[in-house]
Amino acid sequence: MIGRFQARAKAVRQRGIPPIEGADRKRFIDQARIDFLDYAMIGDAEATLDDGILTLRIDLRPKAADSDGVAP
Repeated sequence: MIGRFQARAKAVRQRGIPPIEGADRKRFIDQARIDFLDYAMIGDAEATLDDGILTLRIDLRPKAADSDGVAP
């Protein structure tokens, strides 16, 4: 399941923008950004299955910066 969400995030990132203009184009781009974030978060989750209950752990803490101030 995690692999499927990683693949979906990659597909959203790589898909092109259809030939639409104006407000529809902005809505398409905004929705693609949201889709990517959702799929990427689940794709980065740590999954466990205990007694038939699927638990996804997602670390939402900011990544620590390197000594040069750039996050890894």
